[in-house]
This record gives sequence, structure tokens and C-alpha cells, in this order.
Amino acid sequence: MKKVLLLCTHNSCRSQMAEGLVNHYLGDRFRAYSAGTEQTRVNPLAARVLEELGIDTSSLYSKTLDAFAGETFDHVITLCGSADEQCPLVIGGVERVHIGFDDPSRLPGSEEEVLPEFRRVRDEIKARLTVYLTEADHE
Repeated sequence: MKKVLLLCTHNSCRSQMAEGLVNHYLGDRFRAYSAGTEQTRVNPLAARVLEELGIDTSSLYSKTLDAFAGETFDHVITLCGSADEQCPLVIGGVERVHIGFDDPSRLPGSEEEVLPEFRRVRDEIKARLTVYLTEADHE
């Protein structure tokens, strides 16, 4: 089982969705973990759009890179520009790659107004990470 670390600044939205999606759809080959450069909380709308796909979010929580000190990973992926700039080039002996996504948590509006954007980003994360990890697994 290959280990994947997914990084975003607050570990509240994109990285949490990515962790849930990778573990749900690629869990037979990968174990995903997420962290941020700052610890906050899991965005309720990120959890909601994962639950819409039948993904259990009860084990998701916000954490920093310190939670994984000394661990090694097969893949380290930054999901936002800030994390790409702030995170060390090599974490756990593996060079990282940046696959960026829009941040739906920054949008103004009511839950119902921003929910479609959360779904769009969720679906984009699922599609792009599934392709990337599947192709990387065959190299």
C-alpha cells in the first residue's frame, strides 16, 4: 500500500476532500493523509459534498505537517499555491508535486449558493488525483 500526503494551507477543504476521495476510490492501492501549514477545522461543506458520495468523514480532522514528522510517503501533493510555496521541497524522502485546485471556501454567498462550487472542486480533485496516482503507480 502506497502512502500519499496531501497538503493545503489550512487542511480544511481541498486537502480534506482529497484525503477522503483517495481513500474511498483508490483505497485498495493507496492510503491518503492530509495536513496543512496551519491547523483549523474541517469545512462543513467539504464534509457534506464527500458524504453525498457515500464517503464517511467521521475520521477527518485538521492537522499540520508536524503530525507526520519522521514518516515517509510515496507521493506528496500540494493542492494550493500557498502550500506549494511554503512546504519543503522534499518531505519524508520524496519530492512533492503540485496539482492546484480552486478554493471554494473563499467564495461569498449562502451555503446553497456556494455548494455547486464545492461539488465542482470535489469532482475535479477526484478526476485529477485518480489519473495522477494511477499513472504514477504504473511507472
